[in-house]
Amino acid sequence: MPKIVDHDKQRLLVAEAAWRIIRRDGMEQASVRNIAEEAGISAGSMRHYFSTQSELLLYAMNLVSERVSNRIKQMSFNGSPMENMKLLLLEFMPNTDEKMAEMEVWFAFTAKSKTDPALKALADKVYDEIRQAIATVITYIVKLNLSRANLNEELEIERLYALVDGLSIHAVLRPDQMTSEIMENALSLHLAALCRGEE
Repeated sequence: MPKIVDHDKQRLLVAEAAWRIIRRDGMEQASVRNIAEEAGISAGSMRHYFSTQSELLLYAMNLVSERVSNRIKQMSFNGSPMENMKLLLLEFMPNTDEKMAEMEVWFAFTAKSKTDPALKALADKVYDEIRQAIATVITYIVKLNLSRANLNEELEIERLYALVDGLSIHAVLRPDQMTSEIMENALSLHLAALCRGEE
């Protein structure tokens, strides 16, 4: 009887092998041959799952975005408005080992996207989605009448986006200094400063 192969599962295993190589050895080592070896399959077998290296990298990059989206969909927002907004924003930040792995891979892909049009299109799409989530937080604060007077929504969206992105980059580059506790405290402080009574 022929062996039945779950192609979706194999694609996932290959993508996760690509992640491990990128984290351990860098994007320049993410060749089809190295990824196949890491995944425990032959380079020839890779063609059954991905026709090109670009297709494989695109799939592996998209996997990061899908995992974040799936976690957000499963979240229960049962706290105060400020706690709920903080929880949402923390999903875009590397405050756990799992999210640190995703963020390290994501930044490697983002750097490569500067020279790969297929990856750039996906990177732009995901960054636009993150900005939209951050815009929702600012809009929510204003709608609930929690914001300080004369808050400039567009400017505050960019400022919060820069904070989330900046803290995340620092956590990836200097995890010994930018701990999850510091990230969460900085985020809490910033959210509080957006509200009335904190001017």
